[in-house]
Amino acid sequence: MLVEQRQELLLQELRATGAVRVAELAERFGVSAGTIRRDIAELADLGRLTKVRGGAVPAQRAVAPPAPGGGPEPEAPADPHRPTIGLLVPSATYYYPRVVAGVREVAARYGARVVIGLSDYAQPRDERQIEELCASGADGLLIASTGGHTVPPAVLARLRATGRPFVLLERRPQEPDDPCEFVVSDHATGAGRAVRHLRDLGHRSVALFTAGSPTAPLVREGYERAVRQLELDPGAPVAGADEPASGTPAAVARYDAFIEECRAHGTRAALVHSDQDAIELLQRLRAKGLRTPDDLALIAYDDEIASLAEVPLTAVAPPKRQLGEAAAQLLLDRLPARAELAPRQVVLQPQLTVRESCGAASAGA
Repeated sequence: MLVEQRQELLLQELRATGAVRVAELAERFGVSAGTIRRDIAELADLGRLTKVRGGAVPAQRAVAPPAPGGGPEPEAPADPHRPTIGLLVPSATYYYPRVVAGVREVAARYGARVVIGLSDYAQPRDERQIEELCASGADGLLIASTGGHTVPPAVLARLRATGRPFVLLERRPQEPDDPCEFVVSDHATGAGRAVRHLRDLGHRSVALFTAGSPTAPLVREGYERAVRQLELDPGAPVAGADEPASGTPAAVARYDAFIEECRAHGTRAALVHSDQDAIELLQRLRAKGLRTPDDLALIAYDDEIASLAEVPLTAVAPPKRQLGEAAAQLLLDRLPARAELAPRQVVLQPQLTVRESCGAASAGA
């Protein structure tokens, strides 16, 4: 049974019964309890259900832990005065599930309800989703728009027109002096930290490979700044944001061209955004009889699946869950309206996790 099939069956059982238990599902599906716990954790991060001790209940349902030998206790009476957070994200499958989990954790502590709206990078519908969230009763809004790392003026104008407090997630206003609140990861500094780590391992030439995402320009900004400050080779290969579909001949050709350019230039280290691209590069290196980190040391940017690569990838991890927690806290501080607060703009630092792909172990670091 595929993971997606098992998780869909789990959700069907949950809708039918109102509560599911790990042990019962493991026996029914013929898998381990650990597998079911991972399924529940993934579905909880996506907002599809709520984890409780020993099982799960429908999303946003307020419950006590399951009683020994039985299902969850009855749902607590709903509070008609509890605040509702409207959350807009461009994806429910990559990067944002951990952000959503952070929002929901803080909301639960305050007894707040979270209503999610999904836009799409390919077909943006931010303004429509903002209207839908307001219509659903949202008292305040957390917004990750589908454009770049700055929010389009039309979306910002629509947010202000709602009359509701809002906080931007991984986005800033285009005007630096705009007083709206936001919580962002310092991607430029995260990229610079990766370049510095490679320099400390002895590399004087560090390449860059980026994917087409709102984060990519910030990663490149940090990379270029680090190359200047550390006086590294300014001519090292840089692959831009053109992004053929994964698995296509065009994508394979792009990876191969980057590898050959690094070899021709004598560059033996690279920062790669994102994890998926770093894993694809690992596979193309192996296909060419080359090894990581010996022939090309790699650091991935995102750390979603970097540890699962055939050579575990050193990676920069934006603090996604903390970002969701901080944004929810900022918003809830204004619900209901309290004493006047100065606008708060929070910048969180990514962390570098060292694994095998950068060669730190062989270098004694």
